[in-house]
Amino acid sequence: MKVFIGSTNPTKVEAVKKVFAKDDVSSIEVESKVAAQPFSDEETLEGAVNRARECAAMKKSELGIGLEGGVMEVDGDLFLCNWGALVDKKENVYRASGARIPLPDEINEGLQTGRELGELMDAYAEKSNVSKYEGAIGIFTNGVIKREEMFSHVVKLLKGQWEHDQK
Repeated sequence: MKVFIGSTNPTKVEAVKKVFAKDDVSSIEVESKVAAQPFSDEETLEGAVNRARECAAMKKSELGIGLEGGVMEVDGDLFLCNWGALVDKKENVYRASGARIPLPDEINEGLQTGRELGELMDAYAEKSNVSKYEGAIGIFTNGVIKREEMFSHVVKLLKGQWEHDQK
């Protein structure tokens, strides 16, 4: 089966390849059509669905998958959030979300000035390309959970829902 992932970010691509290990997975950069830094569950989910739909619309795959990371507010605190969407060739849309952890005030303050989480994480961790490796989740869980694993969980939820409907 041919599966497209709507991103070239290695953590997202590897998550899909691990879950769809027996399938032909290809990555392609597509637009999320939301802000570069989504600021709510709704906006983050919308970005994931847009990416999945864009992949599915290419008619070159059976499944299109979109994964999107963002932040969302709960009682004045910002939490890391992530959403995924799977769209099949019948245009059915499957959605799933994963891990959430609070972000430190200094990250929140940087986000409020319009900076993106990836940029802030590079400065915070004094590393380059944190979003392509461990991600904010990896930094703030001391490496216990990394970004690829977080997205793998979301992709498993998507695949499981889709497989259930194939019965």
